[in-house]
Amino acid sequence: MKAIIILQLSLILTLTFCSCKSSTTEPDDKDTTAIPGWELVWSDEFNYEGYPNPQKWGYDIGDSGWGNNEKQYYSARLENARVENGKLIIEARRDFWNGKEYTSARLVTRGKGDWTYGRFEIRAKLPKGRGTWPAIWMLPTVWNLGNGSWPDNGEIDIMEHVGYDPGVIHGSIHCNKYYWRIGTQKTATIKIPDCTDNFHNYILEWNKDEIKIFVDDKHYFTFKNENKGWEYWPFFKDFHLILNIAIGGDWGGAQGIDNSIFPQKMEIEYVRVYKKIE
Repeated sequence: MKAIIILQLSLILTLTFCSCKSSTTEPDDKDTTAIPGWELVWSDEFNYEGYPNPQKWGYDIGDSGWGNNEKQYYSARLENARVENGKLIIEARRDFWNGKEYTSARLVTRGKGDWTYGRFEIRAKLPKGRGTWPAIWMLPTVWNLGNGSWPDNGEIDIMEHVGYDPGVIHGSIHCNKYYWRIGTQKTATIKIPDCTDNFHNYILEWNKDEIKIFVDDKHYFTFKNENKGWEYWPFFKDFHLILNIAIGGDWGGAQGIDNSIFPQKMEIEYVRVYKKIE
């Protein structure tokens, strides 16, 4: 009997100790969004299924050529833009829809996410093949400078990739004094040979003094504010994010379109926007 009582007391003490230990143990999971010196203010982790969250994303729709003689029709169909398996999928297709040979999607945060300055981090895997032209970039939300159009109001290209030049990532800005049509654009490139096979982080850090662009931890482009007026620096007002795959166009289609590659996808694991902690 004495042995049984001792065994019972031992069991009670063990259960009590385990219960107390369990109730005070902190979770092991770390906050993967935390970056020292920055505060997360907007994000989409794509932890849902179906259409992109309408509280965060809108669409540019149509087949106007978008100023670059692009060949696709941008739609709001699930076939072209959807969230599945924890990723945003932007899919370019050759499906002869709505009178166009190619379709794709162009997602925008305009009116749902607009920022002046910050850190913008987009983790993505890019499409491949001649004729594809994926981009992660920003345009102004209000066009009130100069002629009220492009390039006077600015453009920030966090990532561009043309399929006929695989593995070369471009970061650029455009404004009244610096843009590609007059050969003065400010731009740089970095080689990321596996950009169509693996995910990488495409990052912009933007403040009142400079724009810096990275891939992962590699800083490869800087554009500084020369303090000469809006013609040189229109980047003092709200811009919004754009994610798209163009097909063909003046640059993307410079060496034609390989019709055997379709469909092609840009996959995005997350989009995160941070403000600097003062």
